[in-house]
Amino acid sequence: MTAAIDIPIVPVSTSKLKGMNLENLPFGKHFSDHMLEADFSNGEWTNISIKPFAPLSLSPSLAALHYGQAIFEGIKAYKDQSNKPFIFRPHDNYLRFNSSAERMQMPAVPEALFMEGMNQLIKLDQDWIPSFPDHSLYIRPFMFSTDELIGVRPSDTYKFMIILSPTGPYYSAPMRIWVEEKYVRAVSGGVGYAKAAGNYGGAMYATAQAKLKGFDQVLWTDPIEHKYVQECGTMNVFFIIGNKAITPGLEEGTILSGVTRMSVMTLLTEMGLEVEERNLGMDEVMIAYNNGTLREVFGTGTAATISFIKELCYKGDSLIFDTDSWTVAPKLKSDLLAIREGRMPDTHSWMVPVS
Repeated sequence: MTAAIDIPIVPVSTSKLKGMNLENLPFGKHFSDHMLEADFSNGEWTNISIKPFAPLSLSPSLAALHYGQAIFEGIKAYKDQSNKPFIFRPHDNYLRFNSSAERMQMPAVPEALFMEGMNQLIKLDQDWIPSFPDHSLYIRPFMFSTDELIGVRPSDTYKFMIILSPTGPYYSAPMRIWVEEKYVRAVSGGVGYAKAAGNYGGAMYATAQAKLKGFDQVLWTDPIEHKYVQECGTMNVFFIIGNKAITPGLEEGTILSGVTRMSVMTLLTEMGLEVEERNLGMDEVMIAYNNGTLREVFGTGTAATISFIKELCYKGDSLIFDTDSWTVAPKLKSDLLAIREGRMPDTHSWMVPVS
């Protein structure tokens, strides 16, 4: 972690954790005892503190509510076999957070505030990290504009916060995916690469329509031809075709540069697969499926980790996969979890100890 900064801590008098079972908790519905909060005004970060988790008092004229200056990150903490807490690749999330801030015309959060604030918060609430397999403490840093003004311009003031949520597996069963050809998530030159709140709100309608058809999520395609794959709902997506692992590239700025995506690419290379970051059209996917070379399709993400896709529906055709016979995605999921839980050597120094 970075050098320590002086963060006042106000502890809770009684923990909510007493008598609580942390096994198989639904994602994002339960929160730890404390939160970190900081305010930006007059060009500097002030009022930095860790305090009991509690509601905020906000004005109805709050700029973020009207104009959408809001970004966030998703990170996870785990406990190793000695019950010591570790955070998975937090600095990569820090860099992406400030990349999102720049795109949304928001101030950068200092590394010491982000990293050491997270460290101290998790150290205080480390008992909230579940010790069950495939469980974790989800870390949600976020920032939003706080000017009390109705007017389209960047805010002068902002609030940065971190909250923590214990969680079990995000997608526990293989998914059915609808390949989206009408609605669009992102275009080149837009904010698709930023983890901005509006990207998720804008995706909800298409996702809801897919769920009405019996599917779990959508696979987004490019906005011009609706031909090339982009992201799968809340995840990056990988296709194992022959001995190649293909995932959409980042050049057009339409998809998120996932931290789990980066980790998976490293592990795939170590497994002997050739990793390609490039445009992948659904026509190529269909050809590979029909000739038997499309072996596996899966999503990756902080919340989802590795999620198997058992069906893709495209232009009325269903591509069905026998996920029980897969070898690549299950090994990725197993190895990544073993690294995070300290059951496998962390040769890339991905796990950062809480100290």
